[in-house]
Amino acid sequence: MKLGVLCSGGKDSLFACWKAMQHETVSCLISVISANEDSYMFHTPNIRLTRLQAEAAGLPLVEIETAGEKEEELADLEDAIRRSVEAYGIEGIVTGAILSVYQASRVQRICRELGLWCFNPLWHTDQDAYMEELIGAGFEVLIAGVFSAPFDESWLGRRMDHAMLAELRSIAEKWHITLTGEGGELETFVADAPFFSRAITVTRAHTAYRNHNGRYLIDQAELTAK
Repeated sequence: MKLGVLCSGGKDSLFACWKAMQHETVSCLISVISANEDSYMFHTPNIRLTRLQAEAAGLPLVEIETAGEKEEELADLEDAIRRSVEAYGIEGIVTGAILSVYQASRVQRICRELGLWCFNPLWHTDQDAYMEELIGAGFEVLIAGVFSAPFDESWLGRRMDHAMLAELRSIAEKWHITLTGEGGELETFVADAPFFSRAITVTRAHTAYRNHNGRYLIDQAELTAK
Protein backbone atom coordinates (compact mmCIF):
# COMPACT_ATOMS: atom_id res chain seq x y z
CA MET A 1 0.00 0.00 0.00
CA LYS A 2 1.24 3.49 -0.86
CA LEU A 3 1.26 5.81 2.13
CA GLY A 4 1.76 9.49 2.83
CA VAL A 5 3.22 10.45 6.20
CA LEU A 6 2.11 13.58 8.02
CA CYS A 7 5.52 14.97 8.92
CA SER A 8 6.10 17.68 11.51
CA GLY A 9 9.86 17.20 11.66
CA GLY A 10 9.54 15.80 15.18
CA LYS A 11 10.35 12.38 16.59
CA ASP A 12 6.86 10.89 16.59
CA SER A 13 6.02 11.52 12.94
CA LEU A 14 9.41 10.32 11.70
CA PHE A 15 9.44 7.26 13.95
CA ALA A 16 5.95 6.43 12.63
CA CYS A 17 7.32 6.87 9.11
CA TRP A 18 10.12 4.39 9.85
CA LYS A 19 7.62 1.89 11.24
CA ALA A 20 5.40 2.26 8.17
CA MET A 21 8.38 1.67 5.88
CA GLN A 22 8.91 -1.72 7.46
CA HIS A 23 5.55 -2.98 6.19
CA GLU A 24 4.33 -0.74 3.35
CA THR A 25 5.57 1.79 0.76
CA VAL A 26 5.96 5.36 1.92
CA SER A 27 5.45 7.49 -1.19
CA CYS A 28 5.71 11.00 0.25
CA LEU A 29 5.92 13.19 3.31
CA ILE A 30 3.23 15.81 3.92
CA SER A 31 3.94 18.97 5.93
CA VAL A 32 1.58 21.77 6.90
CA ILE A 33 3.32 25.03 7.75
CA SER A 34 1.20 26.99 10.20
CA ALA A 35 1.50 30.73 10.70
CA ASN A 36 0.02 30.20 14.16
CA GLU A 37 2.68 29.07 16.66
CA ASP A 38 -0.12 27.88 18.96
CA SER A 39 -1.89 25.76 16.34
CA TYR A 40 -4.10 23.04 17.83
CA MET A 41 -3.17 20.63 15.04
CA PHE A 42 0.35 21.34 13.85
CA HIS A 43 3.87 21.39 15.27
CA THR A 44 5.64 24.63 14.32
CA PRO A 45 9.30 24.83 15.52
CA ASN A 46 11.62 24.34 12.51
CA ILE A 47 8.78 23.02 10.36
CA ARG A 48 10.34 24.35 7.15
CA LEU A 49 13.30 22.00 7.68
CA THR A 50 11.12 19.03 6.81
CA ARG A 51 12.43 19.80 3.32
CA LEU A 52 15.90 18.66 4.43
CA GLN A 53 14.44 15.60 6.14
CA ALA A 54 12.58 14.65 2.97
CA GLU A 55 15.77 15.04 0.95
CA ALA A 56 17.71 12.95 3.47
CA ALA A 57 15.03 10.27 3.26
CA GLY A 58 14.88 10.38 -0.55
CA LEU A 59 11.16 11.15 -0.47
CA PRO A 60 9.10 13.85 -2.18
CA LEU A 61 7.51 16.44 0.10
CA VAL A 62 4.03 17.87 -0.27
CA GLU A 63 4.08 21.18 1.56
CA ILE A 64 1.20 23.57 2.19
CA GLU A 65 0.78 26.70 4.30
CA THR A 66 -2.10 27.55 6.63
CA ALA A 67 -3.08 30.54 8.75
CA GLY A 68 -3.53 28.02 11.56
CA GLU A 69 -7.02 29.03 12.62
CA LYS A 70 -8.73 26.38 14.74
CA GLU A 71 -10.78 23.92 12.68
CA GLU A 72 -10.33 25.99 9.50
CA GLU A 73 -6.76 24.69 9.26
CA LEU A 74 -8.24 21.25 8.67
CA ALA A 75 -9.37 22.33 5.19
CA ASP A 76 -5.73 23.10 4.38
CA LEU A 77 -4.67 19.69 5.68
CA GLU A 78 -7.31 18.04 3.52
CA ASP A 79 -6.03 19.99 0.51
CA ALA A 80 -2.48 18.73 1.18
CA ILE A 81 -3.73 15.15 1.42
CA ARG A 82 -5.75 15.51 -1.80
CA ARG A 83 -2.65 16.81 -3.58
CA SER A 84 -0.70 13.80 -2.31
CA VAL A 85 -3.34 11.41 -3.62
CA GLU A 86 -3.25 13.08 -7.03
CA ALA A 87 0.54 13.32 -7.27
CA TYR A 88 1.63 10.02 -5.69
CA GLY A 89 -1.42 7.78 -5.64
CA ILE A 90 -1.35 7.29 -1.89
CA GLU A 91 -3.97 5.01 -0.37
CA GLY A 92 -3.44 5.85 3.29
CA ILE A 93 -2.08 8.37 5.78
CA VAL A 94 0.36 7.76 8.63
CA THR A 95 0.42 9.92 11.76
CA GLY A 96 2.62 10.01 14.85
CA ALA A 97 -0.31 10.55 17.23
CA ILE A 98 0.14 8.92 20.61
CA LEU A 99 -2.66 10.24 22.83
CA SER A 100 -4.22 13.27 21.17
CA VAL A 101 -7.81 12.39 20.36
CA TYR A 102 -8.28 15.90 18.97
CA GLN A 103 -5.60 15.39 16.31
CA ALA A 104 -6.20 11.71 15.56
CA SER A 105 -9.98 12.03 15.21
CA ARG A 106 -9.70 14.90 12.75
CA VAL A 107 -7.18 13.13 10.54
CA GLN A 108 -9.35 10.00 10.63
CA ARG A 109 -12.38 12.03 9.56
CA ILE A 110 -10.52 13.46 6.57
CA CYS A 111 -9.32 9.99 5.62
CA ARG A 112 -12.85 8.59 5.77
CA GLU A 113 -14.12 11.40 3.56
CA LEU A 114 -11.37 10.74 1.02
CA GLY A 115 -11.61 6.94 1.17
CA LEU A 116 -8.13 6.52 2.66
CA TRP A 117 -6.75 4.25 5.36
CA CYS A 118 -5.43 5.97 8.49
CA PHE A 119 -2.50 4.40 10.37
CA ASN A 120 -1.40 5.50 13.84
CA PRO A 121 1.43 3.10 14.73
CA LEU A 122 2.17 4.86 18.05
CA TRP A 123 -1.41 5.14 19.26
CA HIS A 124 -1.51 4.37 23.02
CA THR A 125 1.94 2.81 22.78
CA ASP A 126 4.00 2.02 25.88
CA GLN A 127 5.80 5.35 26.06
CA ASP A 128 8.88 4.08 27.89
CA ALA A 129 9.40 1.21 25.45
CA TYR A 130 8.90 3.61 22.54
CA MET A 131 11.50 6.07 23.82
CA GLU A 132 14.00 3.24 24.37
CA GLU A 133 13.43 1.96 20.83
CA LEU A 134 13.70 5.48 19.37
CA ILE A 135 17.09 6.08 20.95
CA GLY A 136 18.35 2.55 20.39
CA ALA A 137 17.47 2.65 16.69
CA GLY A 138 19.78 5.60 16.12
CA PHE A 139 17.37 8.51 15.82
CA GLU A 140 19.15 11.78 16.58
CA VAL A 141 16.52 13.93 18.27
CA LEU A 142 16.98 17.52 19.42
CA ILE A 143 14.69 19.33 21.86
CA ALA A 144 13.09 22.06 19.73
CA GLY A 145 10.59 23.45 22.22
CA VAL A 146 9.70 23.43 25.92
CA PHE A 147 6.28 24.53 27.11
CA SER A 148 5.88 23.66 30.77
CA ALA A 149 7.63 23.49 34.11
CA PRO A 150 10.16 22.25 35.06
CA PHE A 151 11.87 22.58 31.67
CA ASP A 152 14.17 25.57 31.48
CA GLU A 153 16.23 27.11 28.66
CA SER A 154 19.07 24.61 29.17
CA TRP A 155 16.89 21.92 27.57
CA LEU A 156 16.65 23.71 24.24
CA GLY A 157 18.82 22.12 21.56
CA ARG A 158 19.80 19.16 23.75
CA ARG A 159 20.23 15.79 22.10
CA MET A 160 17.95 13.02 23.35
CA ASP A 161 19.91 10.05 24.73
CA HIS A 162 19.61 7.48 27.51
CA ALA A 163 20.82 9.97 30.14
CA MET A 164 18.10 12.42 29.10
CA LEU A 165 15.52 9.64 29.12
CA ALA A 166 16.43 8.88 32.74
CA GLU A 167 15.87 12.58 33.56
CA LEU A 168 12.56 12.55 31.74
CA ARG A 169 11.39 9.52 33.70
CA SER A 170 12.05 11.33 36.99
CA ILE A 171 10.35 14.50 35.75
CA ALA A 172 7.34 12.61 34.39
CA GLU A 173 6.85 10.85 37.73
CA LYS A 174 7.26 13.99 39.84
CA TRP A 175 5.35 16.44 37.66
CA HIS A 176 2.75 14.04 36.26
CA ILE A 177 3.50 14.77 32.62
CA THR A 178 3.92 12.47 29.63
CA LEU A 179 7.30 10.86 29.03
CA THR A 180 7.10 11.61 25.31
CA GLY A 181 5.96 15.22 25.59
CA GLU A 182 2.65 14.25 24.02
CA GLY A 183 0.86 16.56 26.44
CA GLY A 184 2.53 19.53 24.77
CA GLU A 185 5.41 19.76 27.26
CA LEU A 186 8.15 19.20 24.67
CA GLU A 187 8.63 19.39 20.92
CA THR A 188 11.51 17.90 18.96
CA PHE A 189 13.43 17.95 15.70
CA VAL A 190 14.96 14.86 14.07
CA ALA A 191 18.47 15.45 12.74
CA ASP A 192 19.07 11.83 11.74
CA ALA A 193 17.08 8.62 11.36
CA PRO A 194 17.86 5.05 10.27
CA PHE A 195 16.30 5.72 6.85
CA PHE A 196 18.19 8.97 6.18
CA SER A 197 21.03 8.66 3.66
CA ARG A 198 22.61 11.77 5.18
CA ALA A 199 22.35 13.49 8.55
CA ILE A 200 21.26 17.06 9.19
CA THR A 201 23.95 19.19 10.79
CA VAL A 202 22.86 22.40 12.47
CA THR A 203 25.34 25.18 11.66
CA ARG A 204 23.51 28.10 13.25
CA ALA A 205 20.65 28.31 15.73
CA HIS A 206 19.27 30.50 18.47
CA THR A 207 16.87 30.13 21.37
CA ALA A 208 13.90 32.18 22.52
CA TYR A 209 12.74 31.48 26.08
CA ARG A 210 10.54 33.00 28.75
CA ASN A 211 8.60 31.55 31.68
CA HIS A 212 8.95 27.86 30.80
CA ASN A 213 8.05 28.56 27.19
CA GLY A 214 10.88 28.40 24.69
CA ARG A 215 11.98 27.32 21.24
CA TYR A 216 15.23 26.17 19.69
CA LEU A 217 15.15 27.77 16.27
CA ILE A 218 17.48 26.48 13.57
CA ASP A 219 18.69 29.32 11.36
CA GLN A 220 20.93 27.24 9.12
CA ALA A 221 21.46 23.53 8.57
CA GLU A 222 22.94 21.27 5.92
CA LEU A 223 23.02 17.62 4.91
CA THR A 224 26.28 15.87 5.75
CA ALA A 225 27.68 12.39 5.16
CA LYS A 226 26.96 9.79 7.86
